[in-house]
Amino acid sequence: MTANVFWLLARAAGVGSLVALALSLLTGMALRSGILNRIASNRGISELHTYTTVLWIPLGIVHVVGLLFDPYARVRPIDLVIPFLVPYAPLAIGLGTVSLLLLALVLVTTYYRRSLSQDLWLGIHQLSYVAFVSAFAHSVQSGTDLAYPFLNLLVWATGLALAAGWLRRIASQRYKLVEAR
Repeated sequence: MTANVFWLLARAAGVGSLVALALSLLTGMALRSGILNRIASNRGISELHTYTTVLWIPLGIVHVVGLLFDPYARVRPIDLVIPFLVPYAPLAIGLGTVSLLLLALVLVTTYYRRSLSQDLWLGIHQLSYVAFVSAFAHSVQSGTDLAYPFLNLLVWATGLALAAGWLRRIASQRYKLVEAR
């Protein structure tokens, strides 16, 4: 019974963290590109960005702690800092570790943002996209959770929404470059 609790807690928190991370990235993109200016103010988008960031962090922590106590996952503390060592599905679980490490770097540098140059901070902050791709691949490849249609739809919808936002942002930047010439 206890093993099932950790298993369920880890999976639910993982899915919640992935969705909140996607929303955090989408609102971050919206702040830089202005793509949501028609439906919300920058202040509202900024508040949602902050809220979803504050939301995915504890969910991610619950996910990781749940995996540490899940006897089936066999995740060890060393697996949280060195990717691809876990005995079960090393690639899939290792991608989760890569995401964790990248997001930790982004969070630490965000705390020290005022001490860093804008370009350095922004460059590191954009590693959030790489972290999301890694977390997305981790969620798709690890376990059997996507056998549930609702979870499958939710995970792929977050991935597609982020890809669409990213493509929209790239197109907007290219349009600005062409317009500037």
